Amino acid sequence: MRVDELAPAPGSNKRAKRVGRGTGGKGGKTAGRGTKGQRARNTVRRGFEGGQMPLKQRVPKLKGFNNPFRVEYSPVNLHQLEKLGASTVDVDALVAAGLVRKGAFVKILGYGDLSIKVSLSVHAISAAARSAVEAAGGDVTIVPLPHEGEGKAGRPAVKGNQFANR
Repeated sequence: MRVDELAPAPGSNKRAKRVGRGTGGKGGKTAGRGTKGQRARNTVRRGFEGGQMPLKQRVPKLKGFNNPFRVEYSPVNLHQLEKLGASTVDVDALVAAGLVRKGAFVKILGYGDLSIKVSLSVHAISAAARSAVEAAGGDVTIVPLPHEGEGKAGRPAVKGNQFANR
């Protein structure tokens, strides 16, 4: 096959219907628009429903807002740690195992059983998971989030004033 042999599939390029070219031809005079009226003379804007309250205005506006300071954690459960079988688990080990994505904040949750002794180094852990890890003889180290405890321009955060920490 060569470039000069390329051609569109038969019937895929359909010619546009030429209308309004004299009363004798097909599509002449009114050009398929009927007789008289707003839509015969011109077009109406998108979403126009003939004066009826449009759907865009009928539906309610969305409420609430998206918190710019929300921290999203990637959950990892105890049964996943059990299956992993490592004695030391940190964020890099979880990324290498394919349990979380690179750069994600990790939170260990308490679903499942843990029988092996494991040393955890993660961003957050639930109370149930912490007690299960410690009951199995392991220990937990919390890794601080980037810029945690810093306020504006690197100042320490002001207690009880959310607006001063922006």
